[in-house]
Amino acid sequence: MHIPENYISPESCAVATAVMAPVWYTALKKLRNNENNERIPLLGIGAAFSFLIMMFNLPLPGGTTGHAVGSTLIALLLGPWNAVIAVSVALLVQALFFGDGGILAFPANALNLAFIMPFVGYYCYQFLNRISFFQKYKTVAAFFASYISLNVAALVTATELGIQPLLFTNEAGQPLYCPYSWQIAIPAMVIPHLLVAGVAEGLITSGVLKFIHRSAPELSITETPKKLKPLYIGLIVILLLVPLGLLAEGTAWGEWGAEDLQQMLGYVPQQIEKGFSLPVISPDYTLEGVHEIVAYLIAATGGVAFITILFKLFKR
Repeated sequence: MHIPENYISPESCAVATAVMAPVWYTALKKLRNNENNERIPLLGIGAAFSFLIMMFNLPLPGGTTGHAVGSTLIALLLGPWNAVIAVSVALLVQALFFGDGGILAFPANALNLAFIMPFVGYYCYQFLNRISFFQKYKTVAAFFASYISLNVAALVTATELGIQPLLFTNEAGQPLYCPYSWQIAIPAMVIPHLLVAGVAEGLITSGVLKFIHRSAPELSITETPKKLKPLYIGLIVILLLVPLGLLAEGTAWGEWGAEDLQQMLGYVPQQIEKGFSLPVISPDYTLEGVHEIVAYLIAATGGVAFITILFKLFKR
């Protein structure tokens, strides 16, 4: 669900930036006003978890791939405003160092995955917990809340991509950005997420919640666990398992390169072919001359290390 560079117009990016600027400001203000800055390392763990979990690609119907995000999980543990910060940092690291999502499209990706998704998931969970059944089985409520939130985010992403050919075309009538209209984009993205990715998101959220409630039962939105060791161990285990994300073949829908589009369409939209491009250290988590598994592990380790250091500096 990462919108690549040049798949949406600068105008669309500007609108997303206008929405996210006050959201980021509010989230940071709430964090700075929180006297309990001991919770900041937890945001780092949350951001690192989101970064890693998005590297586990899943095969989806239609030959594409998808992934979980972890936004609802972070929102349930740390609050939705803290989730905005954690997931935004994960997305920014992906865009800056690995080209996973465009840097110009970063506000749009943050809007979908770091704002809409955690707030939808958080408030769905609050609503479900008013029902006696879900009060007894909170992990089931977490499953459905995260399942719904991921699919809402997929729907919004597909809509953002799908309106591009309606609004931005060249003189010949060819799309300048994403070439697929909403009639194609919405079912192509939403159906696989309903069938597979959303289920994975729900299982991960409920499973990790069970693990955390057993290893750090005092962790809640208002408290900080005294021992973070189990959380760091869990993060290391996930990091070591990251190469499993390479097993899924194919490309995520809407994230094709110019060569793929040429084969699929017979042409490449003008702005995708000649638009802005930011050189990155490890494009698509690869390194020249390094085996893909090793490169994937190096990328994962580097991303987690950068996120951890960033939040330690922020705490100071």
